[in-house]
Amino acid sequence: MPSDPKRITRALLSVSDKTGLVDFARALHERGIELVSTGGTHKALTEAGLPVKDVSDVTGFPEMMDGRVKTLHPSVHGGLLGIRANPEHQAAMLAHGIQPIDLLVVNLYPFEATVAANKPYDDCIENIDIGGPAMIRAAAKNHGDVAVVVDGADYAAILSDLDAYEGAVTLTLRRRLAQKAYARTAAYDAAISNWFARELAEETPPFRALGGSIAEVLRYGENPHQSAAFYRTPENRPGVATARQVQGKQLSYNNINDTDAAYEAVAEFLPERSAAVVIVKHANPCGVAEGTTLREAYEKALRCDPVSAFGGIVAMNRPLDAEAARAITEIFTEVIIAPDASEEAITIVAAKKNLRLLLAGAVPDPRQEGLTFRTVAGGFLAQARDNAVVDAMDLKVVTKRAPTDRELEDLRFAFRVAKHVKSNAIVYARDLATVGIGAGQMSRVDSSRIAAWKAAEAAKAAGLPETLARGSVVASDAFFPFADGLLAAAEAGATAVIQPGGSMRDEEVIRAADEAGLAMVFTGYRHFRH
Repeated sequence: MPSDPKRITRALLSVSDKTGLVDFARALHERGIELVSTGGTHKALTEAGLPVKDVSDVTGFPEMMDGRVKTLHPSVHGGLLGIRANPEHQAAMLAHGIQPIDLLVVNLYPFEATVAANKPYDDCIENIDIGGPAMIRAAAKNHGDVAVVVDGADYAAILSDLDAYEGAVTLTLRRRLAQKAYARTAAYDAAISNWFARELAEETPPFRALGGSIAEVLRYGENPHQSAAFYRTPENRPGVATARQVQGKQLSYNNINDTDAAYEAVAEFLPERSAAVVIVKHANPCGVAEGTTLREAYEKALRCDPVSAFGGIVAMNRPLDAEAARAITEIFTEVIIAPDASEEAITIVAAKKNLRLLLAGAVPDPRQEGLTFRTVAGGFLAQARDNAVVDAMDLKVVTKRAPTDRELEDLRFAFRVAKHVKSNAIVYARDLATVGIGAGQMSRVDSSRIAAWKAAEAAKAAGLPETLARGSVVASDAFFPFADGLLAAAEAGATAVIQPGGSMRDEEVIRAADEAGLAMVFTGYRHFRH
């Protein structure tokens, strides 16, 4: 027999989301449990024909101030907080006519949904729940005597315990529910405080809270010995968290991380302007291209690094069509993510039963503000999302030769890609397609040499007589500290360069570009990505 089961005789129900409420309340009533409720919950239960006492009958006070004050009363909180085995508590309850509440069922006003719907400020304020969190925290603190439910998914667990233990709920379940209750109120308060910070334009508030709800438990983390789970935050941003998985195996930790990287990268390319495809491997793009169709874009992206693309993630900025689906499924691919897909494309992908197909519903806005986080020992880093886009930058020509219109188009393309490549990042591009990418090296010249080598290898794989870097342009995510990285690009065959500028040796680098006949532009924006 589990330790310390507690009999449930009286339940208080006050929920915003009424999914499953009536069936659960009826099941409690059938087990002889008295029901107490508030406002809309009381109305729903009464209309369902269930005997339920209004909380105002318990407190002796009507709901007031538009429902802001209804449960903030000793008759409620005394019933939740009173320790049953404590003689002083029991005496106080008896003296003041406070009856115990053994089960609390509360889910909170939909603050997160109200914010996500871009409702006015006053609407958001009115959807900040006060009485709900207070009751939840009281019940969770007194979990030795009280069971607290904040999620309809736990209704079944309560009923299972009641049936198995003669109308009682075990301490094991009460503790689990208490943990969940505190996590829920913490996430709720995090959403509120972060919303306030945005409204106040407070970039670095003195306290920063994080909160999320579990999407799924993962098989493991980056490696099999690491446990992991995927949590959703209230942020309303299309991507892996919003996507519907049409088919395929469960996503892994690395799949989710890489798919997010791929979809954020492809969002740099406006779908109304062109079709775009990004292929990612280990969080770095290994091929990116624009085209008139998704298939054309995919084939151009694949040519950049067909070896690395094996087992990669493919993201696109337009709905997946049949022609693109046929091309992508010709090699082993882990995940495809798109805003949508045609029925024919879904059927084609279905032939690869382990291939995950995710439909995100929309493409994220690369200009959207937001926060990114990273943990460190003893804390975490929070920063504004890198929402700088090259189309909004004032490009400054710093060399004697200005780039041609074709070079300028490729330069902008390459800088969009460099924003999503791990630093130090070097990207060679030609005809709106990457032809060589160097990522994550300790020195920029090494990244430049690797990207050039990749371009030469891609040419060999395609059966071409010369490197794909010949006639390309090159983007650097940060300034060239020395001319060597730029000269490596020139030796590989690049004709134009885009970089942030800002080095003490800018003049030296500009002279080297002029001597090599390169055109070079400065953006004034750095895109470090660690």
